[in-house]
Amino acid sequence: MSVLDDILVGTREDLAARQEATPLEAVKELAATRLPALDGYAALHRPGVAVIAEVKRASPSKGSLAEIPDPAALAADYEAGGAAVISVLTEQRRFGGSLADLDAVRARVEVPVLRKDFVVSSYQVWEARAHGADLVLLIVAALDDNALISLVERTESLGMTPLVEVHDEGELDRALAAGARVIGVNARDLKTLEVDREVFGRLAPRIPAGVIKIAESGVRGPHDLLAYAAHGADAVLVGEGVVTGGDPRQAVADLVTAGAHPSTRQG
Repeated sequence: MSVLDDILVGTREDLAARQEATPLEAVKELAATRLPALDGYAALHRPGVAVIAEVKRASPSKGSLAEIPDPAALAADYEAGGAAVISVLTEQRRFGGSLADLDAVRARVEVPVLRKDFVVSSYQVWEARAHGADLVLLIVAALDDNALISLVERTESLGMTPLVEVHDEGELDRALAAGARVIGVNARDLKTLEVDREVFGRLAPRIPAGVIKIAESGVRGPHDLLAYAAHGADAVLVGEGVVTGGDPRQAVADLVTAGAHPSTRQG
């Protein structure tokens, strides 16, 4: 069983428990009380390279990364540093996240917020909206084509932006066929957890103009952002690199400054 398969087993168990505790109709009622979602596509569609900064306590590859007793304060630091979007991990078993983290971050920041989890059901998309998310991560490797298309459509129908994550050419083709307008290329293989920063450079030329290209994983600092920018990245998603350095606001600001350099501007 791969790491992804193992995570998905836990995801489905936890999802079943939440569905038992809170029926879908109750989640829909909560979602209806939320202000409309912010435009995630517009937040990432800007000159240079935008930064998505992640509230990330742990990972399967590295274990514990940071305590993060106050995710809202961390997100505020990211926002002050110039992050275009805040990513919040809500998976509990391997990443130490929660929907409570999403609530706290949404209440503190004014930029769009991404729910990052292993989404396998429309229930989770409704949950994301109910807890204030503006974007939702959809991992192609975790979904068959029918589920992927359905979840892209459900996310958009609720006014949110699907960030569709791919790892290879086949997954990219599936993402595009599903209508993805924001594609994340993850350099980390979810089966082996190895990072290959060359993946983005291989896939980026296959992504059509008008589709936002996000480089995920492997961003240790401005030099990695600039390397991804050279291959056409519109944004980078960074977690470990900003939670482990001791000054998350400055770490994000350094990335944002690099992303605003004239050399990163496409066209």
